[in-house]
Amino acid sequence: MSLKDVLLIGYGAVGAVYSLILKNSGRARVTVVARSNYEAAKTGGMEFRSRKYGNIQGWRPDRLFPNIEQALDRPYDYVLVANKAIPEIQRTPALLRPLLSPPYADAHPQPTYVLFQNGLNVEVDLYEALKKLRPDEEPRIISTAVWIGTNLLEKNVVEHNEFDRVSMGLYRPSPTPTPPTAAESALLADFAGLLSTGGSEVTIVPEIQRVKFAKNMWNGVLGASAALVGSSLRAFFRPPHLEPGREGTEPTPQELEGEDARDVREARESLSARATEAIPRASPAIGAYTIPFLYDALTEVYELGNKVFPPEGEVPGLDPEVVQRTLANTARLHARPDSAHKPSMLVDVEMGRPMEVEHVVGEVVRMGRRAGVSMPRMETLYALLLVMQNQFLRKQQEGRAQL
Repeated sequence: MSLKDVLLIGYGAVGAVYSLILKNSGRARVTVVARSNYEAAKTGGMEFRSRKYGNIQGWRPDRLFPNIEQALDRPYDYVLVANKAIPEIQRTPALLRPLLSPPYADAHPQPTYVLFQNGLNVEVDLYEALKKLRPDEEPRIISTAVWIGTNLLEKNVVEHNEFDRVSMGLYRPSPTPTPPTAAESALLADFAGLLSTGGSEVTIVPEIQRVKFAKNMWNGVLGASAALVGSSLRAFFRPPHLEPGREGTEPTPQELEGEDARDVREARESLSARATEAIPRASPAIGAYTIPFLYDALTEVYELGNKVFPPEGEVPGLDPEVVQRTLANTARLHARPDSAHKPSMLVDVEMGRPMEVEHVVGEVVRMGRRAGVSMPRMETLYALLLVMQNQFLRKQQEGRAQL
C-alpha cells in the first residue's frame, strides 16, 4: 500500500498529537508546517507527555518547514489545517494561498482539505475560494469535531491525557443531510482509516454541522465564560471542601449556613436554578445565580440548534438532554480535587493573545439573528468578549509595528 502524503498546518498541541497519530498509522508521509515554534521543533524535536501514547522525546515528522511555500514540491492527498480559526488575523484562504494559486494550483490537483478547527462555519471561506478556483469541481472538505485533552507546555513540549476522539463528515453548504456518493464514502473511510490505525477514535457521521454545533455549545458558553472571568471552570464548580489539601470531605457548618441565606433561597426559586440544584457549585451564590445563567445560555443555543438542525430522516436532531448533560459532566470533572484542565479560550486570555471569538461565539449570535431566535445571554457574552478581543488584537498589532 502506497503512503498518503499529508500536509499538516499548525504545530500546536492538537496538530502535534495528530501528526504523531498519522505517522503512527504507518500509512502516511507527514509534512508539517510549524510557524511560531519551528525553531524549537527543528532543534529538539517534539516531546510528548501522553497518558495514551507514552512519553516520547525528540519526535519528528517526515518533513518540517517554517512555511507552506517550502512544502510545495509535491501533490498532497490531504491538507490538515490545525491552526486556530481567527479571521480578524487571517482567513483560511489567505493562509492556504500558496496551495490555491499558480504555479502550484496549475501543476497539481487540489487536495482534500481536513479542518481540525473549533467553531462554526469555519469551512465557508475555503469552500467559496475553492469554487472560485475551479467552478466545475465540488470542493472536497472534511470537517471535524475534535475532543482532545492536550496543551502545549512549551514550544516543543506537548501534554496529552488519555483520549482523542474525532467525528468527521463532508462539509456541505446546506445543513440538510445529503447521502455521500461512493467516491465520497471512500474518501471519508480512507482518512478515517489513517487516524484509527494510528490510534485515535474516529466516527464518520452523515451530517457534520449539527455535531460541530453540539460540541460548540461547550466552547461557546463554558469556555467563553471562563475566559471572561479569567478563571478555570473550577472557580464555578469546585466546592470549598473539595479544594486540594483541604482536611475533611464535607462542608463546614459555616459553608452550609451560606446555602440557607435569604437571597440565595429566593434566587433558587427560578426554573433554571431548580433545574441545576444538583450541580456542584463553588459557592451558594454561584449556585443560585451563575450556574443558572450557564444553563440558560446553553438552553438558548440548544433552541437555536433545534431550529437550524431538525431531525432529517435517519439523521437525528440535537440530543434533548445535551444541556443538562453538558453542565453536569463539566461540573463533575471540574469539581474534582485533581482537575487541572483549562479551556483553550482561557489559555489565550492568560497568554494575552487573540481568541477564537468569531467562530465560537459570534457565529452563534449571527445564526440566532438569521433564524429569529432570541439569545440575550449569548449576545452579552459576545459583546463583552469583543472588548477583550479588541485589546488583544491592538496589542498584537503594536508588537508587530515595533519589530
